[in-house]
Amino acid sequence: MNAPNPLLPEVLLGAQPTDQPNLDLVSEGVQRYVWQSAYGAMLIEVREGMAFVNGARVASMAELRASEA
Repeated sequence: MNAPNPLLPEVLLGAQPTDQPNLDLVSEGVQRYVWQSAYGAMLIEVREGMAFVNGARVASMAELRASEA
């Protein structure tokens, strides 16, 4: 019960055009989400425990707090 959740192979959130095929988001060791927002699509990835949005690394709260000290 306490085992870590396995990575989902792909998650695509939001409406998709019916005439456009789904892209394969699966890569070993990488979890990807495509989020369709009011401002356009965003690619959210988790690689080796680090988050990236549209290819740019996102700092964790622990990193932000450490930089304030």
